Amino acid sequence: MEEKLKKVMKEIIYRAVKLGRRKKRTIYISKTPGGEKIPVEELNPATIDGRKRLEEYLGKGRLYSIVSNLGSSSEKNRINWRVVNLPLLQRVIYLLLTFFCMLMKGCELKNRFYRAMGVQIGRNVEIMQFSWLDHFRPELISISDNTLLGAFTKLTVHAYEGDGMFRVGYIQIGKNCKIASGAAMGFIRIEDDVRVLPNTTLSPYFTYLKSGSVVGFDPPAKKTPLESREMQNPDLH
Repeated sequence: MEEKLKKVMKEIIYRAVKLGRRKKRTIYISKTPGGEKIPVEELNPATIDGRKRLEEYLGKGRLYSIVSNLGSSSEKNRINWRVVNLPLLQRVIYLLLTFFCMLMKGCELKNRFYRAMGVQIGRNVEIMQFSWLDHFRPELISISDNTLLGAFTKLTVHAYEGDGMFRVGYIQIGKNCKIASGAAMGFIRIEDDVRVLPNTTLSPYFTYLKSGSVVGFDPPAKKTPLESREMQNPDLH
């Protein structure tokens, strides 16, 4: 998946360079929110030096990258972050296919549609009705053999953070995993035989789950206003 992410980032950077020149705007890329911001012009894959710097920048072990300084909605030379990602026609096709797949029951035909979009899906994978696989960059999602995605699960490979900044990363789910209904995740590596309990939000709390893990959320007990006051003021008894 790291190679897939590299390929996607090369395409995004190439488009960002062209759009930045057209709008006369410097677009940056970074590895972390507070990390060093590098102008995309310096990583232009269309040039020899840019390709070399880009390979060094991407390196290994990257789960996501951040594109920033696209501008706020009030700026005249603002660049739409969706346009940086993909052309309009491709975005529309992915969106329509994603909604169509959401309505389908878990079956091999549904998996074929996702594979056509670029999602890597293994054998005997079941993706239940109303599950949502991100149409932003479907090729950044990988689901291995014998894995189940319950109804209303959500897999997101991008995050828009406002003010012209967005993240792109990948989701890799191993073999024999059970992702229960209502679970949600962003950029993450999940090894084999992992179980995620219903309505669990993995991101941003987890970016890696070891083989055999069981992850869930146990909400605190609900307290009445009187009980809350008594806990804060024991002298009331």
